[in-house]
Parts: sequence; C-alpha cells; structure tokens
Amino acid sequence: MPLLVGGAIATVLGLLGLIVWWQAFVIIIKGALPIMLLLGGGLAMYVGYDDIQDQLREDKKKQDEKLDKAREEIEQIRAKAELYREELERLKDESLKSRENNS
Repeated sequence: MPLLVGGAIATVLGLLGLIVWWQAFVIIIKGALPIMLLLGGGLAMYVGYDDIQDQLREDKKKQDEKLDKAREEIEQIRAKAELYREELERLKDESLKSRENNS
C-alpha cells in the first residue's frame, strides 16, 4: 500500500514538474534525441553485423555437412565399384577356365 501511495505522489509531482518546466523538458529532449538515435543506430548496426556473421557461419556449416556427406557417398560408391571390379575379374577367370576345360 505505501508503494502505491508513493507511486501516485511521484506521478503527480512529475506531471506538475513537466507542466512548470516544459521549456527545460523540451530542451533536454532536443539534446537527448540525437544521442539516443546515434546509440540506437550503432546498436542496430552491431546486431545486424553479428546476425550476418551468424548466418555466414551457419551456411558454411551446412556446406561442410553436405561436403562430408558427399565424400561418404563417394567412398561407398568406390567400395561398391571395387567389389564389382573384383567380381568381374573373378567371372573372367572362371570364364577362361571353363573355356580351357571345354577345349
């Protein structure tokens, strides 16, 4: 309850002070606005730059993952090709042996 009363008193005093010192308030706003814009703009540029860096890192990570997956697939295909090559050689040998036996 005391907090509510204190808040109400502070609000009334603030409103009275704003009415009495309106010119001083406007001068303060005129001086503070460019500073707030500069600080806000600088913060926005920093956050935007950081966001771009995060995006680039994510894109690079995705590309690396795709490259790793492609390398794994290539290794699997090479292994299969080697198996087929061995099978082909075995079949050639068997074919030659069967021709020699039939002759």
